[in-house]
Amino acid sequence: MDGYKPPFTITNSILSHVASVSEKVGRITVMSNMENKPHLRKNNRIKSIHSSLKIEANSLSLSQVRDVINGKLVFGEAKEIQEVKNAYNAYEKIAEIDPYSIEELKKFHGIMTKYIVEESGDFRSGEEGVFNGKECIFMAPPARFVPQLMNELFGWMKKEKDQMHPLILSSVFHYEFVFI
Repeated sequence: MDGYKPPFTITNSILSHVASVSEKVGRITVMSNMENKPHLRKNNRIKSIHSSLKIEANSLSLSQVRDVINGKLVFGEAKEIQEVKNAYNAYEKIAEIDPYSIEELKKFHGIMTKYIVEESGDFRSGEEGVFNGKECIFMAPPARFVPQLMNELFGWMKKEKDQMHPLILSSVFHYEFVFI
């Protein structure tokens, strides 16, 4: 476990992107002062939830996502409506999460997948892959290795958190997490 290191290289191009993102985040933080504008914070959260769920093939429109969050009746698939509710609940608790805790990851997985998947709040027990039609283009590691791989990934992250820029650390973590 001590020797685990995800396969990545920090290049000048990556550092340039990190600097650019950091500059933009700083500018947004100074200009928007979201603490004084809760309606903007809520609108950003709604847009973020809509975009994130769209990536996962949720077909609800931005206005439908807004209506679900505002407690209005929406016509759509029950699973997609539940995904919106779950994502909103997770966002409400995001300040509480310890990003270096596997148990916290499982807890938030449970919030995000409540009433949607059987393994809500736990690691997958089945095999996963990405398919292009009938052709498998990526096969995830076997489920029996997931706990060990996640322990190694979290161990690496904890070891590197004070040495590496958070944008790089979180990007590498996300890539590896999706791979696993």
